[in-house]
Amino acid sequence: MRRAVCEMAITRETTMRGALRRVQVGNALSAFGSGFTLPYMFVYVEKVRGLGSMTAWLVFTLFAAAALVVLPLGGRGIDRFGPRPVLVAGAVLTALGALSFGLATTHWTILVAAFLFGAGVTTTQPALATMVVRASTRATRAHAFALQFTLVNLGMGIGAMLGGQIVDVSRPGSLTLLFSIEALMFLVLAAVTGTVRLPAAAPDTLDAPARKAGGSDFRTLLGDRAMVKLSVLAGLIFFACYGQFESGVAAYATSTVGISPSALGIGLGVNTFAIVLLQMFVVRITARRRRTTAIAATGIVWLAAWIFAGVAGLFHGGSFAAIGSMMMTYALFGVGEALLAPTLGPIVADLAPARLLGTYNAAFALVKQVAIALGPALGVLLVGAGLSTLYLAALALFCVAITVVAWRLRRVLPAVADNAAPVRSAVVAGSPHTAELATAA
Repeated sequence: MRRAVCEMAITRETTMRGALRRVQVGNALSAFGSGFTLPYMFVYVEKVRGLGSMTAWLVFTLFAAAALVVLPLGGRGIDRFGPRPVLVAGAVLTALGALSFGLATTHWTILVAAFLFGAGVTTTQPALATMVVRASTRATRAHAFALQFTLVNLGMGIGAMLGGQIVDVSRPGSLTLLFSIEALMFLVLAAVTGTVRLPAAAPDTLDAPARKAGGSDFRTLLGDRAMVKLSVLAGLIFFACYGQFESGVAAYATSTVGISPSALGIGLGVNTFAIVLLQMFVVRITARRRRTTAIAATGIVWLAAWIFAGVAGLFHGGSFAAIGSMMMTYALFGVGEALLAPTLGPIVADLAPARLLGTYNAAFALVKQVAIALGPALGVLLVGAGLSTLYLAALALFCVAITVVAWRLRRVLPAVADNAAPVRSAVVAGSPHTAELATAA
């Protein structure tokens, strides 16, 4: 009997590792495709297609609108049908949106393409997060999220550097090629993850706070004070950094500092290098500390990043000081991202009741997409109006707010979710928020 139990445990662990490996490889390949277009999306809409900065801002706004439409349905779909079919559908929709984006030439066609692309990307994100949770245990989850983040950034960084050698703002066809590569990579994601064999989640029998008779999924989520406060913090995080990458930083670097578009690709490469170099080291450090401490430290690191961006604006775009300061900005962003990778995803997983894991991940992705979509508005409006100093000051205040809110989150976050309670084993019974995995499906 004991031997049979051991064999089942070994089989389950092998299944989980194989599933996690395929999910991470597929995600890295799709990130490789996204890297070809990510640094140039704003430049593509505004300059290559000649549609202006307002249309470029509307593109990012539509990403948020798409998230508002699809994520509530996507979260329920994950909880009901599992993450795999939802991921495949989202990846195919993203591929269609990327290809349409590369072929669009008018205001309306590029906005429709943006909506399709945004709907696809925001559908895949909670599905991928749920698959990572299902293919890991609480003891290995932080490492799994950190490794995935490292592979994604490595793929994206390589794609960005290769894309920088192809892109030519005087040749629209060069950008169409980049978007075509991205579309192909998302189809690869669908193929790689479409047949993944995931371990099944255990029946949700625990007493989560909002699991009351007659309570709806969203009422349960909104009644979770820790999740609500985490969502506020996540909004600040994604607005102040990720929401600026494709637009605000690019607009500031090219318009105010005066560096070339190809240097943006190098900057993203520097960002990736910092993440890859530091991520596993950071995982070991954060494993022994509260997750809210790592998030608070991120706000301080990003404050330094925006200070370096301000220094870059004091010099001519072609000078070593200007380029070097902007590269430091990208590098420090990478340090902060490395601190967040093993913290945010595991916190959501620890807070979520097992039956609502998809809903919680979808809500987190919704906050992320809305913040990322609203971020460009600040950059486009202020940098475009010549108010770069005000832009940098506003982002610096957001970074201070991240640190303050992270410390306040500690008051309501359960000890397990904040990594303040030791993990006794790979399967933890009786947690107030998370049920671990059952047998392989």
